[in-house]
Amino acid sequence: MSDKRVVVVTGASRGIGRAVAVALSGPGVEVIVNYRSGKDAAEETAGAVASGGGTPFLMPFSVADADAVKEAFKEIIKVHGRVDVLVNNAGVARDNLLALMKASEWDEVLDTNLRSVFLCSQAVVKAMMKQRYGRIVNITSIVGVMGNPGQSNYCAAKAGIIGLTRSLARELISRNITVNAVAPGFIETDMTRDMPEKARESLLAQIPAGRYGAPEDVAAAVEFLVSAGAGYVTGQVIHVNGGMFMG
Repeated sequence: MSDKRVVVVTGASRGIGRAVAVALSGPGVEVIVNYRSGKDAAEETAGAVASGGGTPFLMPFSVADADAVKEAFKEIIKVHGRVDVLVNNAGVARDNLLALMKASEWDEVLDTNLRSVFLCSQAVVKAMMKQRYGRIVNITSIVGVMGNPGQSNYCAAKAGIIGLTRSLARELISRNITVNAVAPGFIETDMTRDMPEKARESLLAQIPAGRYGAPEDVAAAVEFLVSAGAGYVTGQVIHVNGGMFMG
């Protein structure tokens, strides 16, 4: 492997994506910061990556758009020469009870949260196989294994990520490419901060650690999985949830 390290983080403009991009930055690391909207937030992530010693590159594209993904990774490999790490983090939530859920709410969540993992992984895997090295980490969720009322679309997508992770891990390990997933519990992000206070208190009571997680807690797990020390770890789901689920 060359001294240069190229990292791609999808949905990196804020929250967990930003924390991952910053955690993986450092001297000799080129971090591609993907985002779909919110350029100002993405630029803040880029600034934090630079402060950590990395070299950031903003890359706006929709991870649910097959043509956009193909062109974006073609450009990344052309400019940077390789991709060592792909973190599939981008996601949305469109919560609703199944009886009331619109087909568009189902489709948007499955496209953004699950189809995107397939598209981005497929777009990078040939380059990783050629260089005989790669680390893919997919961000799933505690609700992908527990379920959650009003989130059938989100839970289905996150559960699908786990199956995809394990299948791809078996396909790629012979080429020195590991594929793992990180399943955050309830993390202090824009999404959880917007919840009603009673809902937040109810969730907090279910967490043995007695606190919400921080994006940096999730980033630390990702950092381990892409490290040299995790070369023999593949097809795993690392739960980061303060003890809320143990499986």
